[in-house]
Parts: sequence; structure tokens; C-alpha cells
Amino acid sequence: MNAESTHPLAPLEPLLSDPGISEILADGAAKVYVERQGKLEDIPSPFRDDDHLLQVIQALIEPLGRKLDESAPIVSARLADGSRLQAVIPPVSVVGPSLTIRKFINVPLSVQDTLRFGVWSEEMVAFIRACVRGRMNIVLVGNAGSGKTTMANLIGGMIPAQERIITVEIASELRLHQPRVVILESRPPNVEGKGEVTVRDLLFAALRMRPDRIVFGELRGAEVLDLLEAANTGHDGTLATMHATSPRDALNRIEMMATYSDFSLPLLTVRQMMASAIDLITYQERMRDGSRKMIKVVEVVGMQGDRVMTQDLFEFRQTGVQEGRITGYHTATGSIPRCLDRLAAAGIELPMDMFRPK
Repeated sequence: MNAESTHPLAPLEPLLSDPGISEILADGAAKVYVERQGKLEDIPSPFRDDDHLLQVIQALIEPLGRKLDESAPIVSARLADGSRLQAVIPPVSVVGPSLTIRKFINVPLSVQDTLRFGVWSEEMVAFIRACVRGRMNIVLVGNAGSGKTTMANLIGGMIPAQERIITVEIASELRLHQPRVVILESRPPNVEGKGEVTVRDLLFAALRMRPDRIVFGELRGAEVLDLLEAANTGHDGTLATMHATSPRDALNRIEMMATYSDFSLPLLTVRQMMASAIDLITYQERMRDGSRKMIKVVEVVGMQGDRVMTQDLFEFRQTGVQEGRITGYHTATGSIPRCLDRLAAAGIELPMDMFRPK
């Protein structure tokens, strides 16, 4: 028996062990590339042919009890090390077996790391930390690959250690290191179509588990309405992430998901729930040069007529591009947060200079 048959994952081992690689992608056996420092890089294929690639995919998902064949040609899974796997095979994938692995970062970034990389500013960190301590409800928004999970770990890490935190995720990726953390993860149906546990089921359970905080991995559907209701009935300090292309787009998506979950709810009621439940929205992007930056910190300030109103508190201002790298700076906008009174009532005072534009 040769080494390859003994170790079916051998073709991927160098890629999985390389700390500089954040994502592994194969579009059929002939086209393989990786992401390094936010940019895609073609590499020689470690697979002999499509059958070999399919064998590797099956070896990855078999220990997880997952199925991948013509009757179930798509699989999403979390590997033992926390990495995310997405595989698609023919007839759904025309190019042959397709594999995507987003690697879990074993050495998490610290706040100081992200400050050094220019992800956000010290003023933004101080303000968001105060909002976490003051039990504001915060939605972390960004496009794909913008670092929302990393930011959720950093901001979630600001929750006081004595509080009981319950995380709700489709696939467990959050790594909070406080002593009282309960991790809930959804479960897909088995091959008979039974046994599914949805994130909405998990949220119902979490609300009955005496949480001090709920950290929601990613808002995608009907659970949005349940989370809004929870935030409006005393479960403050909630943290959630979601895909969106701007803070306003995030509000529109939340509105859409809440409306779809209950068509009988008047649109104005949904917007009032949103305005009452959401205190802060952060928006970040993966920039053209591969860097990640928090672009805006936005406060939800209430309703004006039938519209949810916001104000920008901090933003990133791009000044140019030097040697392929985006240059710019983070600054306050000059708007004074309306939540300062609420923070002061919680014993948290912030210097007004923090909100002066640079």
C-alpha cells in the first residue's frame, strides 16, 4: 500500500499547514489556487485528476458523517480544526469537483494587531468597547471575506468575563475565551431528511438558557425577527454579524428577512422594531489591495416618519494608492452619539475629543 492511499489527505497537507494561506480553492483538479494576504495566487495542482480530487473531498467529509453524491451534490461543513469547507460536484458543478476551504486562524488576531494593520483606529476601539460594556446591540456588517468573524471575536472578547455568553451559529467559528461561554451550532438533516436543528431552534433554546449576552454568528433568515423581538424585550447587549454592502443595505436586508418571516407584520412595525432593537452598525470591507478595514461606525438614532434614521460616527477616508496599497485614515465625523447619556447612566464616560474630526 503506497503512502498516498494511506494518507488520502496528503495532497492538501502542505496547504493546510502553511500559515500564510487563508483559503484553498480548486475548480476541478486542473485549476487550484490559494489566497495569501487577501490576494489569489495560482499554484501547481496537487491532484492527478478529478477523481483524485473527489477522493480527497470524500476523505474530508467522511469523518463528519456528511454525504456527497449525485443525489446530494453540495456539502457545507466545518472541519475538526474549525476550517470551513464547501464542496460542489457534477452535475451542479460544470467544471468538475469544486472545493473551497477557508482556513481557521489558530493564532487569533489581537486588537493591537488590527490597530497595527490599520483595520480601525484607537478611538473606534474605545467607543465600541464602551458600547459593549454599556450593553448596546451591535450588528457587524461586511462583504464576503471582509473579516466579520475576526471582528466578532475581537468585539465579543470585550464582553465582561463574569457574564454568561451563548453563541448561536450555523457552523461554529467564534472563539470567545471568557469562562462562561455556551456554544450552539445548527445541524443539517441526515440522509433521511430528519434531525435538522435550525439556527432559529437554537435561538429559542438560547433565550431560555439564562443568557447575559447572545452572540449570533450570521443573520440569514427568519431568525432575524426573533432576535429583534428578544432585543426589544430585555435581551440587550446582543452581537450579530451579517452580509451586506453598506449599513443602509444591512437595514434593508434585516427588514426584508423580518418581513418574509411574518407577512402579517406591517412594514412600519418592523422598522420600529429595528430602530428600537439596533443601536450600532459597523461596516467593514476587504479593499482592492487585499487589506481589511472598518469603513464606518453608524449609530441608529430612531425613526423619522416611516424611515429608520442613522448617523455616521466614524469613517475611513481614502487618500490615494501608493505602490498598490490603499492609503487613508480613520476619523470621527463630528457627530455626537446620542447614546452617550445611556453610557453615562451605566457609569461609562467618554471624552468629547474622541468625536472631533481629524
